[in-house]
Amino acid sequence: MITKDDVFRLLEAHGVQRSDVVTIHAALRAAGPIEGGADGLIDALKAYLCDGLLLVPTHTWAVVNAANPHFDVRSTVPNIGTLARVAAFRPDAVRSLHPTHSLAVFGRGAREYVQGEERSTTPAPMGGCLSRLYELGGKVLLLGVGHERNTYLHAVDERMNLPNRLRQPGFAVSVTDWDGNTTHVAEFHPHAVAGIPVGCSEFYPNYGPALDACGAVTRGTLGNATVLVCDCRRMTDCVMHLWQQADRDICLGPFDIPEAWYSRIIP
Repeated sequence: MITKDDVFRLLEAHGVQRSDVVTIHAALRAAGPIEGGADGLIDALKAYLCDGLLLVPTHTWAVVNAANPHFDVRSTVPNIGTLARVAAFRPDAVRSLHPTHSLAVFGRGAREYVQGEERSTTPAPMGGCLSRLYELGGKVLLLGVGHERNTYLHAVDERMNLPNRLRQPGFAVSVTDWDGNTTHVAEFHPHAVAGIPVGCSEFYPNYGPALDACGAVTRGTLGNATVLVCDCRRMTDCVMHLWQQADRDICLGPFDIPEAWYSRIIP
């Protein structure tokens, strides 16, 4: 049984500070029994990050689309698993108003952190909740999942303005807040990658060896699950360096990134 103390020990061992901004993607079944279930994990993370912020993705990209172009923070259910569904409607959460990539944010300053997300026109825009993890020196915890679930890397794609990542044209979308007020976005551009039958995130694991070598990721365990603790600044700088060396789109399929592309930035 995973306890609060186990969560604290994991975070302390990997240098996560009490004041950090941390987001988590988790496969709870991979970890095994957790004291208090999904709520217990959120409570433990909240308690540790007592001077920081916890961001739990509550994404709705599978249900908010051109055929159903409306997000209602009061009722739109996340499509990415148990932790998201629990976090989205907790009374101590401030859920952002991003139509497809909302977050349930916990901690002092949560409401200020999510301001303006209802005006997002892409999944991870510069200045948005995900993108700011770079400026704030935030962390990503991957619990029982790999980089294919590391949504922060979409913010890196948008920071670099990579081609072939967003649908053109987009679609109009509306966003309703907790008070029933609705904001209209004239053209929202969801993820779309030509040339592959899946999203490019399925090939974000291509970055894995480089991220490990560059010190952007450390590994631990929680219960039965492997945990990747990712430093957003180091991760971003490493990925951007890889793309400066690249002679192709390195996330259109399985690809072994040459060590020569990142050997110069190994600490």
